[in-house]
Amino acid sequence: MDIETPALSANERIKAASNLLRGTIAEGLTWAETGGIADDDQQVTKFHGIYLQDDRDLRAERGKQKMEKAFIFMARMRIPSGILTPAQWLAAEQVARDRGNGTLRLTTRQTIQFHGIIKSNLRPAIQEMHAAMLDTIAACGDVNRNVIASVDPWRPTGHAAVTALAEGIADNLLPHSRAWHEIWLGEERVAGGPEEDEPIYGRTYLPRKFKIGIALPPHNDVDVFAQDLSFIAIEENGAVVGYNVVVGGGMGMTHGEPETYPRAGDVIGFCTPDNAVDVAEKVVTVQRDHGNRSNRKAARLKYTIDRMGLDRFVAELSVRLATPLEPARAYAFTGTGDRLGWSEDGRHFTVFIENGRVHDVGDRRLLTGLHKIAELNVGRFIITPNQSLVLADIPADRRPVVQALLRRHGLDGAVSALRANAVACVAMPTCGLALAESERYLPELVTRLETVLEQHGLREREITIRMTGCPNGCARPYMAEIGLVGRSPGLYNLYLGGAHDGSRLSKLHRTDVDGDAIVAELTPLIAAYATQRQADEAFGDFVIRAGIVRRTVAGLDFHDNVAPQARN
Repeated sequence: MDIETPALSANERIKAASNLLRGTIAEGLTWAETGGIADDDQQVTKFHGIYLQDDRDLRAERGKQKMEKAFIFMARMRIPSGILTPAQWLAAEQVARDRGNGTLRLTTRQTIQFHGIIKSNLRPAIQEMHAAMLDTIAACGDVNRNVIASVDPWRPTGHAAVTALAEGIADNLLPHSRAWHEIWLGEERVAGGPEEDEPIYGRTYLPRKFKIGIALPPHNDVDVFAQDLSFIAIEENGAVVGYNVVVGGGMGMTHGEPETYPRAGDVIGFCTPDNAVDVAEKVVTVQRDHGNRSNRKAARLKYTIDRMGLDRFVAELSVRLATPLEPARAYAFTGTGDRLGWSEDGRHFTVFIENGRVHDVGDRRLLTGLHKIAELNVGRFIITPNQSLVLADIPADRRPVVQALLRRHGLDGAVSALRANAVACVAMPTCGLALAESERYLPELVTRLETVLEQHGLREREITIRMTGCPNGCARPYMAEIGLVGRSPGLYNLYLGGAHDGSRLSKLHRTDVDGDAIVAELTPLIAAYATQRQADEAFGDFVIRAGIVRRTVAGLDFHDNVAPQARN
């Protein structure tokens, strides 16, 4: 009996019919009768770094009045390793002021999102980015997304190596289609030229999004085990001699569907620097050829690996590689957070930006202060995977003026260790997937938990806490020591026990808890941690050792997966 081939998902049809990512986007931008675009084009624009959204705070009232949703667009830039010149920072800020909602949103993928762009402002916004040598190509969609890399200008040789690799991978995996240039910049198609093709992706691209990170130990700020593909830099005598390769990480899941789950990646070998770009390309092609194109919920690389089996996946990869992987080499991580404030040599300053939102609020005038510093035109602006910003390579003779600007605009104040290690996704009111608040609520929750930590002498004890408004995991909550995942307005699932160094997934501890219940649940755990922890024991390790995290909650199983060095 013939085995019936599963039907392709709707997105596969849309991609195949899009004429290599053109669709009818250009025509839809001219439709004055609506602030939106056609349904199929809403999927295609993601490959251009653009999402159609609406202001959900206004949705109910506009619905009552039989009005169209308050459509707005989010545009996300492609910035490999998160590095901008001061001039590019100023250009991005100007786009936000003139075309968006007046704020910049720094993301966990080391890039900038612009929110609140109405359709008539969309093309001008993209053109203004392009004028500053910036773009949004492939910042979303079923392709390799923005390649992230550890932010460590304190170690210039290693940092230069990982950022160069990020650039090399990003360039190699950039779609070849000229659709972005035609639609947004007005580039003319060449008649009679060679047929356009996608030599790496193919005409329907990948089955699902693909994320790559590059870490420079001992810093794991990129969360290597949460990415589809990661590279862990291996240093000898102060130079990067190669990279351990990690595959199969991923955060997304769906509530109530146990066949979806977060997964920590597996270390499968080591490659030299000159082979790393080829390794990235070949991992992508295995996912291209073997990923699930029928069920998008099972389409990420982590599911491909679990379906194939890791050994078969590695064997398939080995056939494609120009140079075989070598055995993985030793490494160690110490944490995932940023080092705030001035570096010891005074050349770098990390500005804490709560949940990545750059705006002026009260005495903390981030937007204005960073504008004034950028106008000095010195150094680099480097976005971190924890949503903060490093002002790097500040000349000694300019440090006093930078320091004065930081102080004048309230950007040099101290924050608690918990707040410094807190990360949230955008969620309400713009994300269409959000089930609960995140960015707008986490600061309030952190304030309540700070009080508890101070009562027990733990204000400066680093604990990672991350919150998302839905289970897709954009803020990587399943790798945090305390993870909060939105279930419905005001209610979250509480995860505990992730490793402080990002090497172990957390475990589901409580379902459907509100803010009061979260604080009530964590208060005795914090008290116990204060008195019962071992020397230098991280909070996540403590809750595991103390048996606080349960294996199941209300009959719900979780997918238990940890990074390789934590499995023994």
